[in-house]
Amino acid sequence: MLRLVSALGLAFLLSLFATTAAEAMTVREFLSIADRLPQNATAALRPDGRRLINEVSTSVHAVKNAQFADERAGRQPDYCIPARGTGITPEALIARFRALPQNRRDITVQQAIREWMIERWPCGG
Repeated sequence: MLRLVSALGLAFLLSLFATTAAEAMTVREFLSIADRLPQNATAALRPDGRRLINEVSTSVHAVKNAQFADERAGRQPDYCIPARGTGITPEALIARFRALPQNRRDITVQQAIREWMIERWPCGG
């Protein structure tokens, strides 16, 4: 019985991961949600505000992990984010996303952050 419960729990967690990965938020969706939030500190307390924060956090972690994986494998990463962090502020992120042309706003938040890090923190060639 314990094995069945463990197997079901594992299957459930895997399905959650697969669903989350398959439903990556686009920049267009991000901006649409951001536009509906108040432009003050209470935005972070709202469910949609937490959703945006989590999306950015997850995306930044994935981008950093890709850099570390390249470094561990002996490959030159596309970007070299310093140990002190990305330096992304909420205002800069929104401005960066708004600067994307309409026809590019269907890329994922993760891809947009990755492209930004390539421009902002290029590795010396």
